[in-house]
Amino acid sequence: MAYQIDKFNKEFLTSVEDGTIDQTTDLTFIGKNYAGYGEFHNENFLFLLENFASATGPTKPITGQIWFDTATSKLKFYDGAKWRTTGGAEVTTSQPAGLATGDLWWDSSNDQLYVFNGSNYILIGPQDAGDGITQLVSQIVVDQGDNNRSVIVSYVNDIPVYVISPEEFAIKDIEGNRLDGFTIIRRGLTLRDTENDEGETTSTFRFYGTATNAVSLEGFKASDFVKTTDTSFNTAIDFTDGITVGNVFKMEVDSSGITSPRGILINTSGASNEIHFKTLDSSSVETHSITINSTGLLPADNNTFDLGSSTLKFRNIYADSIVGGTAANSESLFVSDFGNNRVARTTATAGTIAVRDANNTLFANIFNGTATAARYADLAEKYTVEQDHLVGTVMTVCDHPDHETCPCGTNDLAIGVVSEKPAYLMNSEADGQALALKGRVPVRIVGAVRKGQKVYTYENGTASTIRTDCLVGVALETNKNTSEKLVECVLKI
Repeated sequence: MAYQIDKFNKEFLTSVEDGTIDQTTDLTFIGKNYAGYGEFHNENFLFLLENFASATGPTKPITGQIWFDTATSKLKFYDGAKWRTTGGAEVTTSQPAGLATGDLWWDSSNDQLYVFNGSNYILIGPQDAGDGITQLVSQIVVDQGDNNRSVIVSYVNDIPVYVISPEEFAIKDIEGNRLDGFTIIRRGLTLRDTENDEGETTSTFRFYGTATNAVSLEGFKASDFVKTTDTSFNTAIDFTDGITVGNVFKMEVDSSGITSPRGILINTSGASNEIHFKTLDSSSVETHSITINSTGLLPADNNTFDLGSSTLKFRNIYADSIVGGTAANSESLFVSDFGNNRVARTTATAGTIAVRDANNTLFANIFNGTATAARYADLAEKYTVEQDHLVGTVMTVCDHPDHETCPCGTNDLAIGVVSEKPAYLMNSEADGQALALKGRVPVRIVGAVRKGQKVYTYENGTASTIRTDCLVGVALETNKNTSEKLVECVLKI
């Protein structure tokens, strides 16, 4: 009768028939009356004793099985999906998969230890900033009085950057006690290469950021400087007789014979009466822009500097006269014929100066004078139409009560061609479209045409070289395209 083999949790694993062996797992199960059962029986005990010791894992593991990995000398267990280390850390060159929260991983390529938090690997240490030590180190340093001092040293790649100490002391210069870059440790935080009494570093090691207070600045005590809390210079430094710079430029307060004291700037050199104002331009070049002398305020160079700007303007400028130069803007213009100022308008307004509008158009009720040129090339007049037609459409008179013209047919009498931009437009205020009567205009032509050929009325407002009773004009260009297109013609209507 066969044996039924169940797991510890009573779950069925396999069944072993009489006189047979079963190798479902890494152990061999022996059926009744199997000859030679002793070898398998004893090997099963041996495998359990040595925990299947091998450089490769057992090939038929079940959940909870133990295996000693001789390649890494670590004891591992099978969790139903993978072999996991029972103690210490997983050792691989890349992040292992399948670890549980709290498991450790040793990154053998970077010599760093990580812990798995259930979703990510968190670095425990050491920090990676070079081959040396990178961390805060609690350290004992011997002072020159042979006293042990407890400090915290900040190392980056074996270089001590700063030291934190509760006391000030000088380091004893003996082997094994030296801190590179430090001879004196101050109370608080001491930066590397900070050895003088003023607290200045002798190298490029610096504090970068904002300090809310300072004891001194370049060796000068805070009390040596004038403070914004002082009501005047006199409370800190006596400048009663003014301040003289370079024995030439003097600033003083003039209160002689006046009610309110006045600030004065004086050139005291005697060799020159000028005061120059200089600033840095956009390229950080020192630029002299204004000169003040006994005659007035002058620019430093001719036709170079501005007074005010487009965004910062003076409100009013008062002067008896403004001589020379060009005004870019004015509210009005003096007209000598009328003896007063006139403003400019874009509309046809009496008593104003006519100027172009945003469309470059000049308006007036009447122009008196002679036109020597026209911008476009045809004389046109407005006629009413049923609807707007394409530029170049050949038009004829319609017998219709609502409009005057319509597109020509083959033998209709042409009176004009729809113009896009007439040189001169008659009845410009009337309704309708502008029809070119004379000049050169583009005409809708069907079929190929050569320069100099006559064109005649055709169909639906077009023209062609096919001779009919009505001449439209003469082609001014050659176009071999047989489909409809615009061809410039001189009108012969």
